[in-house]
Amino acid sequence: MFVGCLEAVFVVSTMSTCNNEDPRIHGIASSIRVVPNFPKPGIMFQDITTLLLDPQAFKNTVDLFVERYKGKNISVVAGIEARGFIFGPPIALEIGAKFVPLRKPRKLPGVLPFQALIFSIFTHLPILHGKHPKEGEVISEEYVLEYGRDCLEMHIGAVQQGDRALVVDDLVATGGTLCAAINLLERVGADVVECACVIGLPELKGRERLKGKPLYILVESR
Repeated sequence: MFVGCLEAVFVVSTMSTCNNEDPRIHGIASSIRVVPNFPKPGIMFQDITTLLLDPQAFKNTVDLFVERYKGKNISVVAGIEARGFIFGPPIALEIGAKFVPLRKPRKLPGVLPFQALIFSIFTHLPILHGKHPKEGEVISEEYVLEYGRDCLEMHIGAVQQGDRALVVDDLVATGGTLCAAINLLERVGADVVECACVIGLPELKGRERLKGKPLYILVESR
């Protein structure tokens, strides 16, 4: 599985407030590899599976995020499918927040609002609108990423008005995925405090698409 892989070149992020001399950062950077031409030609894929094979590097990654967000009154950690599901839950547990998965299309059980409308039209049953959305209803947000288009979905009832949310993913590239996550959370009334990623690709300028939200990353790929 390592055939055709390149050695990753990482530097401690200037967008991060981590101590540049913290040996944990350099250990994390050295545990990440780059896979060329994956998933499409011309893409240099930042592979964190090698980080996960190093228990100390994995622990240090989670610890650095926990140290930043503990005591910040964050009530929701929203993890982006799929690698945000790796880092988000342990962070949420340590800071005492709930974890909300932001999933790819048709992965969450439930229906989209327009599907409920179509169902009502053909069955002649009313759509029940109460103070709170129907349990299991999902909302979606489409976005453009560096090698195509995609969509994120979230259960509406998972996040409440006024929740303080942290968005977690493994990497920020063009910023499209993070921007979609921010939009989903804000549509249900959450306050997005910050976005947190392990890796940043500064040349793709994803930070500029985040609607002014702070971005915290540990290492930058060069």
